[in-house]
Amino acid sequence: MSEQAMPTDACKAGEVKIRGGVAPYLQLNGAAKAAEFYVRAFGAEQAGRAPPDEKGRDMHIHLYVNGGSLMLCDPFPEHGYPDVKPQGYTLHLQVDDVDPDWKRAVEAGCEVVVPVQRMFWGHRYGVLRDPFGVMWSIASVK
Repeated sequence: MSEQAMPTDACKAGEVKIRGGVAPYLQLNGAAKAAEFYVRAFGAEQAGRAPPDEKGRDMHIHLYVNGGSLMLCDPFPEHGYPDVKPQGYTLHLQVDDVDPDWKRAVEAGCEVVVPVQRMFWGHRYGVLRDPFGVMWSIASVK
């Protein structure tokens, strides 16, 4: 690992608390841009970040979103992490009131896939796709 790619103090093992029982680790082409977008769209906070490599790729960005950890990296095909389209999963945000969170995400640039509506199980629920292809659902009891 080059000196430039050494972890920051905020990114050393054990220095940043991993929140939640399952912490998704997304591999997205443009991880830094995705992290910036998630701050605007979902109120994410950056908890830690390793410096980019000499090609400008990020190997680790740690965010807190809605009380849980979300980690991101760019593709690294030379290490077995090719650039693939996100598919087969949805990140879910359970919130107190879906309306303000939904509005913020849509205004930031998320595409509406399933509009917010009262579902048969009782929650108000909707699905969005972010500009990086990741599906997000947002729901509340209210």
